[in-house]
Amino acid sequence: MDSPHHRTRTLWLLGVLHAFTHVYHVALLPLYLPMQRDLKLTSLEQATLPMTVMMLTYYGLSYPLGILADRVSRKKLLGWGLFINALGFVGLALAPTYPLALASVVVAAIGGSCFHPAATALIARLYPEATGRALGLVGIGAGVGFFVGPIYAGWRATQSGDWRMPVMEVGVLGILAAGAFAWLADESSSAGDLQSSPRPTSAPDGDCKSPALFPTSALWLLFFTAAVAFALRDFAGHSMGSLGSLFLQKAHGFSVKEAGAALSVIFLMGVISNPLFGHLSDLGRTRWTAGVMIAAAVVIAAFPHLPRAWLAVALAVYGFFFMGCYPMVEAALMESVPDVVRGRVFGLFITVGGILGNVAHWFAGRWVEHLGAGAAEPAHYHDFYLLLAALLLASLPGLLCLREIRNREHSQQP
Repeated sequence: MDSPHHRTRTLWLLGVLHAFTHVYHVALLPLYLPMQRDLKLTSLEQATLPMTVMMLTYYGLSYPLGILADRVSRKKLLGWGLFINALGFVGLALAPTYPLALASVVVAAIGGSCFHPAATALIARLYPEATGRALGLVGIGAGVGFFVGPIYAGWRATQSGDWRMPVMEVGVLGILAAGAFAWLADESSSAGDLQSSPRPTSAPDGDCKSPALFPTSALWLLFFTAAVAFALRDFAGHSMGSLGSLFLQKAHGFSVKEAGAALSVIFLMGVISNPLFGHLSDLGRTRWTAGVMIAAAVVIAAFPHLPRAWLAVALAVYGFFFMGCYPMVEAALMESVPDVVRGRVFGLFITVGGILGNVAHWFAGRWVEHLGAGAAEPAHYHDFYLLLAALLLASLPGLLCLREIRNREHSQQP
């Protein structure tokens, strides 16, 4: 059995990797305009394209990297993943031309894609008895990364007068963190890890083929239904960011700085709610997850009706509940399948959710653009926010699908 000290140390190191992964996802957000000027780009669309390319690459590679996470050392994959992710940002900071900048973010995304499939599977292996709590603790890193990334990048670029400076610095720090993880982390499985499913946890001797993700078509159908359902959740969450930014600025006169600060509180609240709700969900996964998501949906529906002074508070309450649902859903997914396929299952799960959910940014912008002068009136946003609340509620059947997968996996005989 693992030393509790080694497990705890690895868990916190995974939290650090989680923070860097999401710092890299948001560090470029405040740097679009200086990037456009420095690289002599003709449009703002060209300046935002690297972010789009990075995220599409990131989600598009999640399943292939999930396959790799089930076949090689997850610890090594995580260490090399952060190193490559950070190296891509160092390359971006040094890129003299736009094509090289795009190539650099592709490299960064390849490395970043390693984290979630390998880390989620590794956490479920190390903490089979308290998966929700462990994922919640690692989720603190995501909240810190999302919160610190844009604030640090904007502050450092303003202070130095060069957008490349914060990009280079977070890249170098990531390389150092990758070295520390490789040196200090442990990936030995805990006793009791095999309890999640009676299916074999490795291929038979002499058989190099990996076990099938799901042995029956019914399980495949349940899985894809759950993945699409939680893609609706992701669509609602991404929309709250993009639509929220436009709503605050156009309908309530927030400055860019004020809107950014208000939206960052969403992620900051995840630092509190991820470990709290992750732990509570170990006492009743479906019940607690459904309750948190319903609470978040209520806040979404009420949000456009609130006065200006209450909007930042409402975003904090929304973030507290909404961000807290992620470790609970991830724990439910990992408990549904055996360790040998967890990397692939999670990689495919976030590929579906990532691609469908990220359409929200484009959709929100297009919808607000069609409002024209009406975008200045809060009342014109009521229907859209009601739709987002409904989509979040529509994702709840995904919890039942994951529970059914777990029950069917456990009922199968070896």
